[in-house]
Amino acid sequence: MNMLIFTPQTLAFVAIPKTGTTAIEQALRPHADIVFRGARKHISTKRFHRKVRPFISETFDVALESFAVLREPEDQIRSWYKYRTRDEIRDKPEYSGHLTFEEFVEALLSEAPPPCTQIGSQLRMLSGRGGRLLIDHLFAYERWDRLETFLSDRFEQRITFEPRNVSPQVPTDLSEQTRARLRVARAAEFDLHARLMESDGKLAPRQAKAAV
Repeated sequence: MNMLIFTPQTLAFVAIPKTGTTAIEQALRPHADIVFRGARKHISTKRFHRKVRPFISETFDVALESFAVLREPEDQIRSWYKYRTRDEIRDKPEYSGHLTFEEFVEALLSEAPPPCTQIGSQLRMLSGRGGRLLIDHLFAYERWDRLETFLSDRFEQRITFEPRNVSPQVPTDLSEQTRARLRVARAAEFDLHARLMESDGKLAPRQAKAAV
């Protein structure tokens, strides 16, 4: 993944891992006029807000708005687990194929998570100091139509996505006890996703904050 910036549309894509980012990049990459590669590809909204947005504003006189996708938290973790069961990374520390999904989540919730469960947090990618959401436009992974409509309007042409980077099919059962622990541990992220779905798959957190 690369961080994509579109100055004519005054947009920047903040790529949160395992939220369909490869499909989005494939669709939008031809339209990007600025691309951040390597370590900057999964830049957080906090760093974007502090560093990238001011740089683009000063250099190109463009006031960027950011957009990102949020996935149901358990489902996003499940996607990480599947991705890390790939045979090609069997000899690497991030390989999770030796664990069941239940064991993976339990390890994720432990005080010292092993390398294979160090996957970060969607909420931290979207938040700044005090947990304030810094993203301008947030879309639900489960409502691709809202993102496609938004981008089609902004680019003044039809934008659609094709599935990419499909993870291996492996069992991913989770007990109700472990699921309850996960929901407590990542309560704010689950709450944000619920609020997003209640808003028909689209929120504008920074605009809402400014209006208060």
